[in-house]
Amino acid sequence: MFYTTIIILAMGLSVDSFAVSVTSGLSLPKIRFFEAVKLAFLMALFQAAMPVIGWFLEASVRNYIEPVDHWIAFGLLGLLGGKMIIENLRIKEEKKFLDPMIFRVALMLAFATSIDAMAVGFSLAMIMEKLTPIVLIIGSITFIASMLGILIGKKTGPKVSKYAEITGGIILIAIGLKILLEHLQAS
Repeated sequence: MFYTTIIILAMGLSVDSFAVSVTSGLSLPKIRFFEAVKLAFLMALFQAAMPVIGWFLEASVRNYIEPVDHWIAFGLLGLLGGKMIIENLRIKEEKKFLDPMIFRVALMLAFATSIDAMAVGFSLAMIMEKLTPIVLIIGSITFIASMLGILIGKKTGPKVSKYAEITGGIILIAIGLKILLEHLQAS
């Protein structure tokens, strides 16, 4: 029962990483396997690390971070998504590509999609002895979901290449909005 619950939790946490990975595959239809592995690993690393950080910080910073974590995720994803849309609408000569293979872009994406996992870490403080398998399951499922998302985006990218960056930007903004609305409704 414990592992079934954790697997379902990990699948829920990996949805945002999956969507960002689809967007990355759409934006980079020629992404190579090793590059996809690096991006998926970064997504999985953040998704697995955030519950640990939340677990360690539970008592000291929970009251400060929890009220604004959804705004941070919304802001980062909204900025990245908006930049993708604006860059795509520019004249072709001026167009700059928001490349998820650039480390700082990938880092921001991984961070923004994993903030909600920190809240999971706050609640995991009660089951300290089972933290390692939880982190491994969350990381593994996120890695698989991210690789699958990149593959789906890569395969559909050439068919929709003209609109790939706009679609990707809309997806990022939608993920940020979803995170924001879920937290505001829970309040």
